[in-house]
Amino acid sequence: MATTIEADVVVIGAGITAAMFVERLAETTDATIIVVEGGDRIFNLDDRFAERERFLNYRENPWPNDHIDGQTADGILSRSMSVGGLAMHWGGVTPRFSPEDFHLNSLYGVGYDWPLTYDELDPFYQEAEERMGVAGEQGPAEYDRRAKDYPLPPTPLSYNLTRLKGWAEKSGIPFWQTPAAKLSEPYRGRNVCMRCDTCNICPTGAKYSPDFSFINLLDAGRIDLHSRRLVRKLVLQADSDGVEYAVALDRDNPEEEIHYRASTFVVAAGYCWSPHLLLNSANSRYPDGLANRSGNVGKYMTGHRGINRFVEVPEKLYPGVYTEQSLLSKRFQAKEGDQYIRHDMRIWESDFARRAQLTDSEGKLMLGDAILDEWRERSATGVAHLRSYYDVIPAKESSLTLSSTDTNPWGDPLPVIRFVDSDWTRDLLDDTKASIRSKFDEIIAAGGGRSLAEREYPTHDHPCGGCRMGADPATSVVDPFGRTHDHQNLWIVGTPTLVSAGCNNGTLTFSALALRSAAALTDELPA
Repeated sequence: MATTIEADVVVIGAGITAAMFVERLAETTDATIIVVEGGDRIFNLDDRFAERERFLNYRENPWPNDHIDGQTADGILSRSMSVGGLAMHWGGVTPRFSPEDFHLNSLYGVGYDWPLTYDELDPFYQEAEERMGVAGEQGPAEYDRRAKDYPLPPTPLSYNLTRLKGWAEKSGIPFWQTPAAKLSEPYRGRNVCMRCDTCNICPTGAKYSPDFSFINLLDAGRIDLHSRRLVRKLVLQADSDGVEYAVALDRDNPEEEIHYRASTFVVAAGYCWSPHLLLNSANSRYPDGLANRSGNVGKYMTGHRGINRFVEVPEKLYPGVYTEQSLLSKRFQAKEGDQYIRHDMRIWESDFARRAQLTDSEGKLMLGDAILDEWRERSATGVAHLRSYYDVIPAKESSLTLSSTDTNPWGDPLPVIRFVDSDWTRDLLDDTKASIRSKFDEIIAAGGGRSLAEREYPTHDHPCGGCRMGADPATSVVDPFGRTHDHQNLWIVGTPTLVSAGCNNGTLTFSALALRSAAALTDELPA
């Protein structure tokens, strides 16, 4: 017999989207909230100095328990699955989307318009930045629009980036510091960033990660957090299209079935596991999966790809001090012509071709002083890493489906993800790449230097989609606030709802959308 657990709101998934969502909901309502996460609870801030040391010394994974064995997908970018999700070891970078991202079709005649504007999302962008503790530098207003200042001043710019900023801006392209959820001053009980350059495992708590939100909510008694419990499907009420309960298993006792009952269900399981859960919940009334009358669940999967250029610059640099810090320009995300060519532009310092080596340029072995002499000569000039992401407009055929052969350890079919470029993307691809390369060349020509190497991203970075939002139920899965069109008490929040991936990391955008969803749900819950 199944164990039944009840609450006003059940949130499925415990990543950064869920953290933002439940934090706001807990502050604005008296609703009882249960967060259910299939992965482990990793509340180990006190251990992170030691984990960081082993990572530096032996390149060990500092998050060895951040996934579930056997719970993966063909085509997935990351299988991270734990309380906090991938944001436990994200880089902490938090650029906003640009106003143009929300009106691609209206402005350029390609892609799709979002069912909301940048200005509607602006206050929730600000709220997300305040909850995370984002430190940032205001860029030129025409490229970096915002209603209020960043919550924290920017962290000090390293010597190397100061030199690279001057070098790059000789081209006339403005650059400013990339905003990040890393503290430039003490904030909400967290420490200042020490610029120790291991943002994948921050040992001080200066970088925001969702465990801080969950710990505070647990200490305040505002939520229950059930980890190691994998939700496998949602079951509808017998006499309506509302969800009655979620079926989960306890990974420590998988024979025991658990039913979570609630008046409201919120799926916050990311771009992969959110559509997977809906598809896996198919029944006689919804044979293609829940929320899928339109056939759009798992469709329009998207992301962005990029081009990297490593450039020798006429500057003496000293690699190794906060190499994760970067410069940003959003100039090429603003509308400059009728053709849809948009991309971001970022610059880091780099040690590419500047590390010590045992062979010379002809491949001959060096010994003794020859190694140091060659290294000193080669490092007399520094190296800049230029990178541009370009938007990949999704095709409906870019999709997540259920495997007909592969299952997880409990017999559920695993996802299969296949990214497909739309005709728009294919038609614009050559011109987009040429534009990026010409901008790289402009910077090099103005500042001096020479190209050393170029690398393209072969995969979609920062994937999203699969449950996209829209005002029309025929072309979307959820409404502009995240409520599914087909089920009144079922919400999808976060990255699956994004209409497009933009030209930069979307973490702040889907966090802001989650806060907007929580605000919309507030009026329906106990005050």
